Amino acid sequence: MPRPRRNLSALAVATLLAIGGVSATPALAVAAPEVYLPPFTKVALSGYDPVSYFAAGGPTKGDARYATTLKGVEYRFASAENLARFRANPNAYLPQYGGYCAWAVAGGYTAKGDPLAWKIVGGKLYLNYDQNVQKRWAKDIPGNIAKGDRNWPQVLK
Repeated sequence: MPRPRRNLSALAVATLLAIGGVSATPALAVAAPEVYLPPFTKVALSGYDPVSYFAAGGPTKGDARYATTLKGVEYRFASAENLARFRANPNAYLPQYGGYCAWAVAGGYTAKGDPLAWKIVGGKLYLNYDQNVQKRWAKDIPGNIAKGDRNWPQVLK
């Protein structure tokens, strides 16, 4: 009686592993990029102006006419004035944790940050995955920021 094919397949795999023809080592995981970008774009904050969170009191869509690139990522601004403010001191306006969800980073992992789920704390911009996650993050903002600061940027690995 012939052997079932699955036994031959298992034997073939075992043989290849034994002679080194196939690696049993899992593929290396790819690190997350330093800045969260929506799929298929190099535009941070889904095109929202990072200065507007501080100057306009909330997110305003940027305009491609007023854009700059920092570390390979494009940032857009609502006005030439906001672009100039950003260029003078980008670190003052960049979202913390590269725009990833602050709740996720506090938990030791990464998730997208939603530019409409935001909060400025201590002069710094924090994004969350959505409004519901932001409510959980807001229950202990100082504790979550402390955890996020400890986890960043190692969570990208």
